[in-house]
Amino acid sequence: MAGNNRRMSGKKGAQVGSGGQRRRGLEGKGPTPPAEMRKGHAKQRAAQAKNRRAQGRPQQRRGSGRSSSELVVGRNPVVEALREGVPATTLYVQQFIDNDERVREALQLAAERGGINLMEAPRPELDRMTNGLNHQGLVLQVPPYEYAHPADLADAAYDEGEDPLIVALDGVTDPRNLGAVVRSVSAFGGHGVVVPERRAAGMTAGAWKTSAGTAARTPVARATNLTRALETYQKAGITVVGLAADGEAELGDLDALEGPVVIVVGSEGKGLSRLVGETCDLRVRIPMPGGAESLNAGVAAGIVLYEAARRRA
Repeated sequence: MAGNNRRMSGKKGAQVGSGGQRRRGLEGKGPTPPAEMRKGHAKQRAAQAKNRRAQGRPQQRRGSGRSSSELVVGRNPVVEALREGVPATTLYVQQFIDNDERVREALQLAAERGGINLMEAPRPELDRMTNGLNHQGLVLQVPPYEYAHPADLADAAYDEGEDPLIVALDGVTDPRNLGAVVRSVSAFGGHGVVVPERRAAGMTAGAWKTSAGTAARTPVARATNLTRALETYQKAGITVVGLAADGEAELGDLDALEGPVVIVVGSEGKGLSRLVGETCDLRVRIPMPGGAESLNAGVAAGIVLYEAARRRA
């Protein structure tokens, strides 16, 4: 009865209602917003990149990482690294070293470039730094490489009003191949290279040397998971094309090169991994009348990038 008396009382309690949801549901969601206002749309990213540039703020490298510092050891490797413009912070020179031609050239190159510290160190200290390697009295310290985020490469392309042209490497472990790909991307107007974080070549001194200095202006991005990075590109409207000897299409018939595209190159011998191959929108083969079974990553990427540049000209 007490419950009934409360219900019959004149006091107003909480009332159950729709909260206006039914009325709002009938009103609809309104007109479709323009592409620049739709989250994740390529035009929205391009507009955001343009705004960042107009405001004079540096573009944020989301999730960017650094490699560990590296030592180039030995007289010839040090001189070659300095000749090729490999970034360096410090040149260590052994005390009382025999002053031959290579030592003099290393000192001269470091002084001419500027920004490289010259440090004299006793031989036991250099032995400790290099874990007993035959350093011959010269050790060059290479700073950690600052990787971009994969999305930064596409954003930079849209910021310039261009369709992204990106190369992703799957299972390529030779830094020289990475350097060659960076050089080709730079030569043919590409917007960067994506490498996996694990079990893949990184931007070492060897990669810098092979790139012949183009690594200074061609960004390399590192993906925690390459498959997910490719899927993100696809969601942004970018076609992902994998190179494979048994590809269903031939390079000369690939119209996708004229638009936003990511070219995925696998390792020599193994090719694309299973998951990456299944993620690609299309697998393409390079015709080889000479009968070669495969091409290394640097050569294969260069051929496709040339074809892309020719179509876009």
